[in-house]
Amino acid sequence: MISPITLDALLTLDAIERRHSFAAAAEELFRVPSAISYTVNKLEEDLGVPLFDRSRRKAELTPVGRLVLEQGRQILKATDELTAMARRAADGWEVELRIAIDSVLDCAPFYKLIEEFQHIQPKTEIILTEEVLGGSWDALSGDRCDLVIGAPGAPPTTGFAIHSLGYVGFDFAVSAGHPLTELPQPIPASAIRDYPTVIVADSSRHFPARSSGLLDGRSRIIVPTIDHKIDAQCKGLGVGYLPHHRILQELAGGQLEVLALDAPRPPSEVSVAWPRRKTGKGLKWFVDRLKQMQFDPEHGVIVKGNVD
Repeated sequence: MISPITLDALLTLDAIERRHSFAAAAEELFRVPSAISYTVNKLEEDLGVPLFDRSRRKAELTPVGRLVLEQGRQILKATDELTAMARRAADGWEVELRIAIDSVLDCAPFYKLIEEFQHIQPKTEIILTEEVLGGSWDALSGDRCDLVIGAPGAPPTTGFAIHSLGYVGFDFAVSAGHPLTELPQPIPASAIRDYPTVIVADSSRHFPARSSGLLDGRSRIIVPTIDHKIDAQCKGLGVGYLPHHRILQELAGGQLEVLALDAPRPPSEVSVAWPRRKTGKGLKWFVDRLKQMQFDPEHGVIVKGNVD
């Protein structure tokens, strides 16, 4: 069924309400007054309800007319936005850009990058999500994101371009005063079995779940993100490896202590990754900027040239 409410009719109602008369609306829309009257009469006839109270000298909307106008203005706004989106897409700029940041990294260093992009292309919507372990690659493969920052290891399938940011170092950390702090270091793995370990759940939906730096603890406490893992270990709920650059504040404040194990965890490579088939201007802009960045194990991702 074709609706009798057309965009032209909504534009006409909007002009009449703002200009307070049919004649002024006709002037704004570059039409003769009779054309404005015809549009309104035709719409009222098709809807079967009066939209204007004609008992008064000035054109005033009826309650139904007010409803049609208020809802119609939302439709007009959405139409304008859709038109702008179509034009941006034709120019190569994405309507939205979905960026997944691996939980091992802190989002804060990338906010400045997003702010810079907004000055260049403010109409592209940026959608940030957080992924864990294999969830980054899973999100790319499942087309749930356009770009991953901090993807761990090698891609599980072909079709992705990658740029290494560097290596993340991990510390075995426990809460201040934890019984393990009383043992001579390096601590043997057998000593950890008496305590729960805190691990972050892989966010993959389709790929097999990955594991990294798992310890043979008495039991496991599974949390959704690195932030939750840090908090749980600060509270003494369990032990485990944490990214060194993410716990500097907790170490300085005495909430966590780093202990040496007899088999330390090696650093993990993190990369920027994106589908080769995607060539949008926004994606290219972010990739070009991220290629100018590297990972400083002490402080996180920073611009090249500032690393001592």
